[in-house]
Amino acid sequence: MNKSIFLLIVVAFMLQSCAKIFYTPDARSLAQNQRIIAIAPPKVSIAAKKNIDGAALIEQQKTESVNFQREMYSWMLKRKMQGTISVEIQDVETTIALLTKAMINEGKILTPEELCQILGVDGILTSNYSLSKPMSEGAAIAVGLLSGTTGTTNEATVSLSIHDSGSKKMIWNYDQKLSSSLGTPARLVDDLMRQASRKMPYFTGN
Repeated sequence: MNKSIFLLIVVAFMLQSCAKIFYTPDARSLAQNQRIIAIAPPKVSIAAKKNIDGAALIEQQKTESVNFQREMYSWMLKRKMQGTISVEIQDVETTIALLTKAMINEGKILTPEELCQILGVDGILTSNYSLSKPMSEGAAIAVGLLSGTTGTTNEATVSLSIHDSGSKKMIWNYDQKLSSSLGTPARLVDDLMRQASRKMPYFTGN
């Protein structure tokens, strides 16, 4: 068997076997009633290394958050253009600008419902990414030079949640742990979303 095909099969198996899914009985109907949704900036945590400065690590986490947010938006927008998603998706730059204006990036913590109100959307996709090392090329190189981890396998634990503004509740959650040579944020998001979308209430045919 071709080595690359074998690796894809292994990754696919791990994705399917590790995923935990929750959704409310009315998740589908509530999702169908939403006109527009936003993708919130993911909360990203990267395992600290002995030789990594704390301030630098925080900056890397911020960088990864923006990268993941944009990759998730691009992934869903592509499916929107393909006709597999009916709901509108707020432009990610608009989301970032509105949250920055509301000083979310200054440490202010808001509920998903409050975020929906600020963004003027009916639902919001929130996420948490826990990484064993940075995924963006520049950040990964910087950490690797200091800690000697450039060739190691990355591990990621990801949680996705959909909150409905009208009902003020979480209607869907997807937890998954990945362990492989995940590469870039784009690769991780593609692997993650291809699996998660099979049970996500926005997608037709689910």
